[in-house]
Amino acid sequence: MPQICSHRPVAGPSQRPYHPVTDNGARRRGYNVRIDGGHRPPLQQEMIIRARTVVTMDGAPIENGAVAISGNRIVDVGRLDEIKTGNAGETVDLGEQALLPGLINAHCHLDYTCLRGKIRPQKSFSDWIRAINAEKAKLSPNDYVASINDGFAEAKRFGTTTIADLTAFPELIPQIRAPIRTRWFAELIDIRASERANEIVNSAIQTLNQTDTWGLAPHALFTASRDLFRRCEEIAQRDNILLTTHLAESHEEMQMFRDASGPLYEFLKDIGRRMDDCGNKTPLELLLGAIGDRALPNWIFAHLNELTESDFELLERSNSKFHVVHCPRSHNYFRHSRFPFERLRALGFNICLGTDSLASNESLSLFAEMGAIQKEFPSVSPAEILQMATVNPARALRYENALGQIRPGFGADLVAVPCSTSTAIFEQILAFDAPVSWAMVNGNVIAFVSGRAGC
Repeated sequence: MPQICSHRPVAGPSQRPYHPVTDNGARRRGYNVRIDGGHRPPLQQEMIIRARTVVTMDGAPIENGAVAISGNRIVDVGRLDEIKTGNAGETVDLGEQALLPGLINAHCHLDYTCLRGKIRPQKSFSDWIRAINAEKAKLSPNDYVASINDGFAEAKRFGTTTIADLTAFPELIPQIRAPIRTRWFAELIDIRASERANEIVNSAIQTLNQTDTWGLAPHALFTASRDLFRRCEEIAQRDNILLTTHLAESHEEMQMFRDASGPLYEFLKDIGRRMDDCGNKTPLELLLGAIGDRALPNWIFAHLNELTESDFELLERSNSKFHVVHCPRSHNYFRHSRFPFERLRALGFNICLGTDSLASNESLSLFAEMGAIQKEFPSVSPAEILQMATVNPARALRYENALGQIRPGFGADLVAVPCSTSTAIFEQILAFDAPVSWAMVNGNVIAFVSGRAGC
């Protein structure tokens, strides 16, 4: 989701929440890396969680399955009788439920949870940017903190246990105690101050260093300078961090950079942006020229709706792959060009799902996003769609050996949804779109509705 003006609030004093060592240089500094993501691990208790079906995303679903948990880790997975034979602990029976890995939202802006329903679809992408800037001008630092907290609560209710959140206000992060695993990305804009690119990046890093899992997000080519992108890439190479940006999102963005025309071009020109990078290349060509091919594995590109034949030829020749996030319902809100899912998948790109923000969406439910992409691409199997909310984003966020599957040694992040039959398990999961009845993050139960659901 784009923005132009920051309206940056001033953070007040706060007490830093508990955070274990995770990454962002931890390996380089010699620490043991953990994936607790800011959540205090539970006591080293053991339990066995039973469900009608366990969907591991690491093999076929297991009927009358069970997962053995010790502390904040999965230690065993299999049929209930096998798990009870080889493991200790109280058995928690979830009844007629499918137990699956916690969902992972690869692209979200919790800053704007409070803007749900405030902005109707506009005639142009540029008009929407004007509309969100007008709404943001009304918000205070306290409004943003409340908005982020409300967003976390909603995402958690819908089974999200890990989220990639792009925040325009990293200085507020110390005031937030995230209830789910969070990789914070500082969203950076220097449209009116490109000479301050280094200062803007360094200031964000100073705040982000108070957290454990962070990255940088130069907002978009039309709001972040070439120098800002290059500085972020330098930091990524130095500290082994992730980067993300909005790229090739709208037809107006394509018009701006390829043709030096269109509403977005005129809007940005009027507010004083230098336009000497317009009129020659597509957004993808321009960005790859700025960061280079070898840098691509560090990047998560959101949207990528507008790609030309020359763009696909460029991707075919590339020796490196990046990660892509599609936000189906936000995509529909903006009436963007058809997302090139089949061609990107055929080229081997890792495609993930995100919700974007509630300034262009109705909820933070990844179940709803999975349902939307199923309608958009009915030939894609439900199992592959579920991968886009579990396995694929785990890989994009560098948690592929810790999250996104139910496997021994992985983090104990689990959610349960109603499951009424032993067949068409993945279809039942994609048909679900409601608050989950039971969830666990890092070994801690965070949601529970008494009684059995489904059946």
